[in-house]
Amino acid sequence: MGMSELEHELEFPGTPIEHLFFVEEGMASMTTTFRDGSQVEVGMFGYESVIGVSALMGTKQSLNRVYTQIAGKGYSCTIEDARKEFRRGSTFQEMALRYVQAQLVQVIQSAGCNATHNLEQRLARWLLICADRAHSDTFEMSHEYLAQMLGASRPTVSITAFILKGRQLIEYNHGLIHILDVAGLEKVACECYQVIKEHLNNYAEFESSITA
Repeated sequence: MGMSELEHELEFPGTPIEHLFFVEEGMASMTTTFRDGSQVEVGMFGYESVIGVSALMGTKQSLNRVYTQIAGKGYSCTIEDARKEFRRGSTFQEMALRYVQAQLVQVIQSAGCNATHNLEQRLARWLLICADRAHSDTFEMSHEYLAQMLGASRPTVSITAFILKGRQLIEYNHGLIHILDVAGLEKVACECYQVIKEHLNNYAEFESSITA
């Protein structure tokens, strides 16, 4: 059991991937870090996730930073043990490969979204996915952190969050975000939210059917 505290680092660029992490509660982010120290989110991990799964396909060192953005808990195992189970070609292998596909869809859709849709749509999409994956409508998040995740400036994110707050879709005080109107936020979000949600939910349903 681990990853309980906020911003607990699970992977860092250039360091060996030594463990798989299975998220039970909370959420983690995968970011790309640039030479100037800035970063942008390229993936999210919630209750359905297997962090470090690329190591089962041959990756030895992490290319990204992965850390908890909503405090929670989960389980871990060594890569050696995970590889032994994966090579058996049974249920674990099938679930791991299905998760890789679900994660790939999420990354591709998010990349297209960040290049095409406006910040209001993207912020709504991001908040909804956070709530879905963490099973919570309330979480701690600073304007600076939101800006990093969305690849935008802090003032622009602050204005956008203020607009959503003015529409009574969210409450945002002292870094604590509370989603007030899920249906209303879904109307603001772009189509990418439903695409990502459905793909991750399909994987989670498959996972539940296998483990039931």
